[in-house]
Parts: sequence; structure tokens; C-alpha cells
Amino acid sequence: MITAKQSSVTKFMELVEKRNPAQLEFHQAVYEVAQSIIPFMDEHPEYKKANILERIIEAERIVIFRVPWMDDEGNYRVNRGYRVQMNNAIGPFKGGLRFHPNVTLSILKFLAFEQVFKNSLTTLPMGGGKGGSDFDPKGKSDNEVMRFCQSFMTELFRHIGKDTDVPAGDIGVGSREIGYLFGQFKRLTNEFTGVLTGKGYAYGGSLIRPEATGYGLLFFVDEMLKTKGDSIKAKKVVISGSGNVAQYAIEKTIAFGGIPVTASDSDGFIYDPDGIDTDKLAFLMGLKNKKRGRIYEYAEEYGCTYFEGEKPWKIPCDVALPCAVQNELDESDAQLLVNHGCKLVAEGANMPTTPDAITLLQQNGVLYAPGKASNAGGVAVSGLEMTQNSIRLYWTREEVENRLRGIMQNIHKQCMQYGKNADGSVDYLKGANLAGFVRVADAMLAEGHV
Repeated sequence: MITAKQSSVTKFMELVEKRNPAQLEFHQAVYEVAQSIIPFMDEHPEYKKANILERIIEAERIVIFRVPWMDDEGNYRVNRGYRVQMNNAIGPFKGGLRFHPNVTLSILKFLAFEQVFKNSLTTLPMGGGKGGSDFDPKGKSDNEVMRFCQSFMTELFRHIGKDTDVPAGDIGVGSREIGYLFGQFKRLTNEFTGVLTGKGYAYGGSLIRPEATGYGLLFFVDEMLKTKGDSIKAKKVVISGSGNVAQYAIEKTIAFGGIPVTASDSDGFIYDPDGIDTDKLAFLMGLKNKKRGRIYEYAEEYGCTYFEGEKPWKIPCDVALPCAVQNELDESDAQLLVNHGCKLVAEGANMPTTPDAITLLQQNGVLYAPGKASNAGGVAVSGLEMTQNSIRLYWTREEVENRLRGIMQNIHKQCMQYGKNADGSVDYLKGANLAGFVRVADAMLAEGHV
């Protein structure tokens, strides 16, 4: 039997799919939110009357442009650049730039849509946006990456600004790329402003910005476990990915006394039953950040098992932290986690868990935290970087980390407030969606028909 809620969500999604054909990632992101928001709007007719949900899923502006550049052999190359400016009801557009071959408009729209709610949850004055290109930095020389970044910024600069849109890094856009982008922006505009975050500390960056997403994830997990009178100490933790988020999630897991036992890349994963300690993490970071090697080399170094072409979710654990890419944890993976007694899944990546997997986890009593809440630490420290740029000051590492912890604790509190069920349990997905929505929706109502 189809309930009234299901009927309303279905009708809404038919409209979304008609207006945004073939954008599957965007459809998935909107569906996840709509399931929480539509019943809530039935109880709050002011949002329904103003068509807030229909307005919030429509980007305020999308810029698509070509990015011509020259490789080291003198060949002309061209990629496609994007900036999706989704919603600025509570502050300037804010969100990362992704350079990866699989970048499409659908992926960037889903990320920008998620960013609106994530930024709202931080309570910092930031709207939501996302951008990037189908350019692949892997295998390119520094000079090639620099030429591409300069060409990319030559178009993007006219659409961004410290009070308009403040991009940051994302997959494929690290400190090297941010430096090249910022240098070109400065050259084109003749001004030094906080128009990009994730900058190097020497020219306006914030301490612990690289660590922020991984650290914030563990701060959120710590709060979730506290509600059960528990902690991560001595817990076996399965982590996917081996990039920035995964590395610092491993580091903070170790600091909290947990035992991280896996890491992965696109080729497979390693399982280290003894746990990844600080020395092994240092090797992993050198392997990935400097040598730009593959994860199997960790297994060769420490004599542990490497699973080629597989995902780590079959390893028994207490806590699972997907920190790689979207839709990396599906229903069959979730069943493996349930079968092995996993108690908590928290997302370090953006939308890494499929809708069917989320449903299965929740039905089996596994605590589940969506990325818009649990991985908000990165954009939170980006917001703190914007503040430091505005007041022309640098805060200490301790001060930034304390502010980050406070923000993650407050996000958890909001999820508890809006996600508490009648039986006392907490639906973190519903809580994050509603808490993020209300702040943006109230601002949109106050600002009129914009």
C-alpha cells in the first residue's frame, strides 16, 4: 500500500527527473532529502505555500565553460569547466572544486545541493556551491597542472569573490592546485582577498584545514557513541580511501584509541589486523602524498593482505567510515556490515552510501550518519579560514581544532533535536536534513521571492 508520504515524494521526484533528465546522482541526493522534508512541510504550511523545496533544488546559477591549455609536448588540449551556484540565502556560495575525469553536471549539482545543507548545519554564514572540471591531474607535470589551473581561473574569476562565491579544494584539487588558482586570481584582479580556501598557511590558509574533514568525522562519531555511553576506544574501525579524509580519519581514530585496520584506493584495499599505527600512517601518507603510489605497496611493506579490486566492507568491524567516493557502499555491503556486528556507519565522503544500504542499516539498528553532518568539518574550517582572512589574523592550531570540535558537537546536537524518534532513537539522516533545511528555508522566506 502506497502511503501519502510516498505518493507525495514520488510526484515530487517525477518533476525533478523531468526537469533534470539523466542526472542520476542529483536525483539520488534530492530524493534522500525529499523523504524527510516533504512530511515536515505538511506540518509547516508556510514552507509549502512558498514552494521552498521546489526553489531550493533549482540552482541560482550554473556556469559552464571551456578550459583550453597546452601540454608539455606543445599539444592543445581542452576540458570543460563548471561552477554550480546553488543557494546563497545564508551567505556567499561556498564549496569545493573537483578535478576528476568522472566530473559531470549531475555530480556537481548533487554535491552543490548537499553543500547547501552541510554549510547550514555549521551555522556559519555560507551558502552552497560546487564546481570543477573533467581534467585529470594524475600523470600530469606540475607545469601542465599550472597551465590548466591558470586557464580555468581565467574564466572562473569573473564569477567568484570573497562576498559572492568562495571555492575550495576537493578531489584532485589540493594545495598545489589551490596555489596556482589563487595566483592567477590575484594576477587577474590585482587584489589579495580570501576568495579561495584551502590556501597554504604562508598566504592566508588556516591551520588544520587539511586535517579538518577527517578530524571532524571522528569528533562526530565520538558524540554518537557518547549517546550510547560508549567510545571508540579499542573499537575495530574499517575505513575506505587513502586520500586526505581517510588519512586524517585514521590519525584521529588512533588518537581516540581506536584500531583502524583498512585503507583503500581505486585498485583495492589492504587489511592490517594489527592496526595502522602512527608509524604505518606516516608511511601511508608518504606513499600517497609524495610518492603518489598505490595502496598495495603498503601491504608489501608491512606483510599484510591486499584485496585487489575489492572493497573493505567484508572485514568484521565495530565502526565503518566510508571516506572515498559516492555510492561505494551498497546494499550487499551493508548486509555484510550488519552480519559482522557493525554498530556505526558515518560518512567521510559525500553520499558514499546508497539509499537501499541506508535503509538496511537503519532497519537493523546500526547508527548511521550522513556526510552532510559527519563530514562537515572540512567546510567548517574553510569558514574559519574565511573569518581569519577577513580579520587579518591567524589562529593557533589548538584554537582552530577547539572551534572545529565545538561546531561538530553543535551539528550533532541539531541532528538529535530534529531527528529524535518517538521511541527515543535518533534518525541522523532526518535530523541533518531538517536542521539544514529550516535555517535556509527561514532565510528564503525572510528574503522574499528570490
